[in-house]
Amino acid sequence: MSIAPSPTVTLDPAAPDDAPLLANLLELYVHDLSAAFQIDVGADGRFGYDKLPLYWSEPGRRFAFLIHCAGKLAGFAFATRGSPASDDPDAFDFAEFFVLRRYRRAGVGGVAATMLWDRFPERTWVVRVSMGNRDALPFWDRVVRSYTGGAYTAAERPGQPHAWQIFTLRSGARTTPQA
Repeated sequence: MSIAPSPTVTLDPAAPDDAPLLANLLELYVHDLSAAFQIDVGADGRFGYDKLPLYWSEPGRRFAFLIHCAGKLAGFAFATRGSPASDDPDAFDFAEFFVLRRYRRAGVGGVAATMLWDRFPERTWVVRVSMGNRDALPFWDRVVRSYTGGAYTAAERPGQPHAWQIFTLRSGARTTPQA
């Protein structure tokens, strides 16, 4: 299955004014992750995401995007320059990625990931997926394989509470045409 950009999916840079919207989406995202990780809500009933303000205070290092489908909010993508899974300080990392359930399995996530890679061409990218996140593993394997035509590396790294699958790829290095 090839993943081709669609005019109905957009990847828009998030602005500081979008922080409350992203904070709300992050609650849904972390709630989903709590199935794979032992994450508890705070005393206020929220999970929180302490790193959100950094996406505007470190503009050359952190990049936040909103995903829309047919003009409706569908999720978000966070990327960082520098990855905890790479010694290369310039490698880009898919720090966080979330698609609302309504848009999952409809190609929105794959198109959004492709758009993000293409936004930063000729870069090394690292995608880290917890082995405990069983829905994410086949998604990322399929999307990375399709985007690169198989020109990527995958490795397993230890982690807690689960090991990590690490995909490393080069954006713009597709070896097969995208249909």
